[in-house]
Amino acid sequence: MTDANRTEVEGLRGEGLDPPGARSMAGSGALAWGFFLIAVAVSVFHLLANGLGTPVARLLLGSDIDVLRAVGRWLIDIGTLSTLTLCTFHFAGFAILCALRYPMVPTRSEVAGRIVLAVDVVLGLAIAAAAIGLAASESAIYARGVRLAPHEWAMAAIVILGAIELTRRTTGWIIPLIIIAAITYPTIWGDDIPGVFRFAGLSVETVTFRSIYADDGMFGQIALISATYVFMFILFGAFLVRSGAGEFIVDLARAVAGRFTGGPGFVAVLASALTGTISGSAIANTVSTGVITIPLMKRSGFPPKFAAAVEASASTGGQLMPPIMGAGAFIMASTTQIPYLEIVKVAALPAVVFFASVALFVRIEAKRQGIVGTSEGESVLAVLKRGGPSFLIPIAVLIGLLVSGFTPTYAAGFAILAAIASSWITPRPMGPKAILEALAIGAGNMITTAVLLVAVGLLVNVIAMTGIGNTFSLMINDWAGGNLFIALVLIALASLVLGLGLPVTAAYIVLATLSAPALQQLIIASALPAAAIDASTIAAMVAGNLDPQLSAFFLLADPTAMVALASPMDPAAAAELYARLPPEVLDQIYRAARGALDPAVLLGALLSAHMAIFWLSQDSNVTPPVALTSFAAAAIAKSPPMSTSMVSWKLSKGLYLMPVMFVYTPFLTGTAAEVWLLFFVALLGVLALGAAIEGYLEAPIPWYGRAGLFAAGCALIWPSSPLLNLGAAVAAVILLALNIWAGRRHASIAATARL
Repeated sequence: MTDANRTEVEGLRGEGLDPPGARSMAGSGALAWGFFLIAVAVSVFHLLANGLGTPVARLLLGSDIDVLRAVGRWLIDIGTLSTLTLCTFHFAGFAILCALRYPMVPTRSEVAGRIVLAVDVVLGLAIAAAAIGLAASESAIYARGVRLAPHEWAMAAIVILGAIELTRRTTGWIIPLIIIAAITYPTIWGDDIPGVFRFAGLSVETVTFRSIYADDGMFGQIALISATYVFMFILFGAFLVRSGAGEFIVDLARAVAGRFTGGPGFVAVLASALTGTISGSAIANTVSTGVITIPLMKRSGFPPKFAAAVEASASTGGQLMPPIMGAGAFIMASTTQIPYLEIVKVAALPAVVFFASVALFVRIEAKRQGIVGTSEGESVLAVLKRGGPSFLIPIAVLIGLLVSGFTPTYAAGFAILAAIASSWITPRPMGPKAILEALAIGAGNMITTAVLLVAVGLLVNVIAMTGIGNTFSLMINDWAGGNLFIALVLIALASLVLGLGLPVTAAYIVLATLSAPALQQLIIASALPAAAIDASTIAAMVAGNLDPQLSAFFLLADPTAMVALASPMDPAAAAELYARLPPEVLDQIYRAARGALDPAVLLGALLSAHMAIFWLSQDSNVTPPVALTSFAAAAIAKSPPMSTSMVSWKLSKGLYLMPVMFVYTPFLTGTAAEVWLLFFVALLGVLALGAAIEGYLEAPIPWYGRAGLFAAGCALIWPSSPLLNLGAAVAAVILLALNIWAGRRHASIAATARL
């Protein structure tokens, strides 16, 4: 790696990569040192609160020295904090860091900057103190019958308004406006709107109390996920990067893929995939790897907007790559109660399909532009020897502990220790200075996510408190007319709209809360259609062994039905009695029958619904008019942002294809044989569709070939009969083979002509 590229990789450490509108923390002034020390303290607190101080505490408790035993008891207390206390301290620390990092308003003069900084310091400290004060007041509030005292009203106002303000600073105006609309819905205007969304209303005190103390509120389950799983994995990523893993990732990608046709583009795809395993942000992934891969692609001959689009699309895929998945895996595990390890296990192969689809577009563009690989760079073995331990050993420790049944936070903590230890067998050993830097970088990288996940609790609390989520799910079911595909399209459109203003993690939380129940029920309905329930119920009536629970439903339509159902019925009479049941009774029968399915089927439907929504929520990264990840890549490539986002949207078509397979096939829930078969089917389908869209593979594809490949690709991705899948696979292989043969023939003719 050149010195210039090495300097660019140093940006992964967070030194000099200031977010838009943020204060620079470079230099050695009082502000930079204050921010650094607070960030280190915040990281240390989270390590101790997540139990990493427990082994040390046990040693200290066995000491004969009173002071050491007191320290041991203190460490134990920190490791066993209640959810409310942990989350309030979590928010308090990041409120101070956010107020220091993101100014209230931009300033131009030094005097104005100092005034704003002073206001921000006071605001950050006030929010932190109010949050901790509310945690301390919990027992007193319950003792008064859930009544807030004047000073508690003041603290609640500071915390709620402070969370909204800090969210405005880090994400813009859209989320704060949505939160304000949400918390005023049950208190001010919900009773004034007509239709299904009319809400009778709640008192301001009730909404305020629940916003702070409810499990769905600011300091509930979502904030707990932020303070535990998300923070620990973001910190793990910071340690990996500081230990030199960032350089290793890019160097390994260049060594593995750089020699192929379109090699620089493959480097971007592979580097972003590997960086995605340790990065919680698509934008961070883009700016960290893109400063190297985008210029590399441009120098090799890729158009600037294509180079930027490849990096943006591949970095978006990093959000889909286990183990971090942009915090989505942790939130999904908490929401569905499906083990985290199970989620990341089933998420791996779909993520590979996505990266394969981006790599396909890279190769097609390279063949079209005549871009070849490069022989420059080190061998894979040399790269592995130099930097492999700093990445591979900690990742192996993490995976090994997860597979062994340890909690994700425990596994991440020991993986951090492994990252420190393994760095000593590389050219960049981590001493005390590097460890402190990694602690500060981890906290700094977590600011936006921490503030957002606490603030979004205000929105989720209103959804849970008012029942608007159930209403929205019923509306989706009604609009879709019970059609699973239409429901998926509606959710995709809703995701795109939410993505205009929400980061992908917040978009997933909101969309999953609103629509996952409806999507799950439709997936279950596709597994056990109404026609199958009708046939089995009538057959049971004819046999005289109808389930007593179902028999009770017949009484709602015909009180005399029990006499007929007590013995075997004539088929015609059974069908006639069943046909008289009104729709609402049939709906109850369908629900009862589907509820009696194997719990594994019900859980699989829940996982498929959430995974489909999670994938769809990523589209705002690359879809205009927002496409922040595409815009970040365009800034590096110096290409037009909107045209870049259009190309990245095309390259990211896998975001829409894979959810179809999630909800219609056992790609996430099947046996190993079924999953691997669907994996190869998906790869072939993506290959066929990519070639059809581009009209090129190894050579230009005529219109009839494109039509055939498009039809074959749709038949492979779309759920259909095995016979149709087999026919589509054969057709796709033949058409692709013909194109490869044509490409080689053209290359041979061109080579002969040059002679």
